[in-house]
Amino acid sequence: MAIWNLGSINIDHVYRLAHLVAPGETLAAESYSFGLGGKGANQSVAAARAGARVVHLGGAGPEGWALARLAGYGVDCSGVQRLDVPTGHAIITVDRGGENAIVIFAGANRAFAAGGALQALQAAAPGDTLMLQNETAHGPAVARAARAKGMRVIYSAAPFEVEAVQAVLPHVTLLVLNAVEAAQLCDALGLGLEALPVPELLVTRGSEGAEWRDLVSGARLVQPAFRVQPVDTTGAGDTFAGYFAAAYDAGMAPAAALRLAAAAAALKVTRAGAADAIPARLEVDAFLEGRA
Repeated sequence: MAIWNLGSINIDHVYRLAHLVAPGETLAAESYSFGLGGKGANQSVAAARAGARVVHLGGAGPEGWALARLAGYGVDCSGVQRLDVPTGHAIITVDRGGENAIVIFAGANRAFAAGGALQALQAAAPGDTLMLQNETAHGPAVARAARAKGMRVIYSAAPFEVEAVQAVLPHVTLLVLNAVEAAQLCDALGLGLEALPVPELLVTRGSEGAEWRDLVSGARLVQPAFRVQPVDTTGAGDTFAGYFAAAYDAGMAPAAALRLAAAAAALKVTRAGAADAIPARLEVDAFLEGRA
């Protein structure tokens, strides 16, 4: 089995400041760092570090650094189209209190051709998994093609845009939302969680844990969050989604998949950074030893 992820690839530039910059102000940064980010890249790294075979689909610019980083974590980047458009990136400023302001440039994430992604997906097999989010182009077309092949489709409806969700929803087998996104979608559609038109639902609730629902049978599972001292919550939801997808791809039952994903997310928030801070499976298994 394999996971095919139509996902964004970003280079995150992080500047730490005494305070967020005001209009017209010039301010010296106290520190600077950069790393791999984007919801798609985060989820690909998480699934690969969990042990899944992962093929990333999407677009990247000519510089090559982000793809080399992804490949270093075991992600197959043969489905990523190399473009003359810059790789997507984020300018992230963070003040001493942890408040941030972020500028996103989509770049290659929105510039790649649908035909290239669809052609790459031809190598997928029935029973494989497609993951996707809302930070790239061509989500509905690729999701439709995946379902036609008999693939599972796991969709993280973030960043939340109701029109984007409605376009993809008919092809989704597992919908992933955080608590805020779940409330936004239910409000927009005028439905309760139990009435959303998908077979399965996964709602992450931060420090309150997560719940999984089979909306066909009515089954419901709740996974409490593991208690840790958080350092940086960036990418925690992506870590959860990637690990959960990898567990499903490996044939794990929902309860075991939830527990594994919750442990991975707990470890992630104890570390600063996005994709580069996602833990490996051996670390997650060690974390779970002796825990109920």
